[in-house]
Amino acid sequence: MNRKLAARCLAELGNLTRLDIYRLLVRAGPSGLNVGDIQTRLGVPASTLAFHLRGLINVGLLSQEKIGREVICRVKHRQLTTVIEFLLEECCKGFDEEPVSLTRRAG
Repeated sequence: MNRKLAARCLAELGNLTRLDIYRLLVRAGPSGLNVGDIQTRLGVPASTLAFHLRGLINVGLLSQEKIGREVICRVKHRQLTTVIEFLLEECCKGFDEEPVSLTRRAG
């Protein structure tokens, strides 16, 4: 995963409404929820919900599938796992350079 996509995924989840949508769909499991159910459960207007869903879909955190007249939304767990792996890939590798002082210098 590149830094730009990781930042975009984190930015999408940094919005409270999108985070609520994502968490709701995680709880729903593999079967997901249709857009109307998401709207009802979260009390989000349809146009607002569409905007937030589009953002999550564009970065690969959600998928949508049209089944008949319903649009089913599902979490794409692998994308968030990839973001987490990206954040942790340098974990515990140490530092080659001197530690940076955390004290502020007068300037």
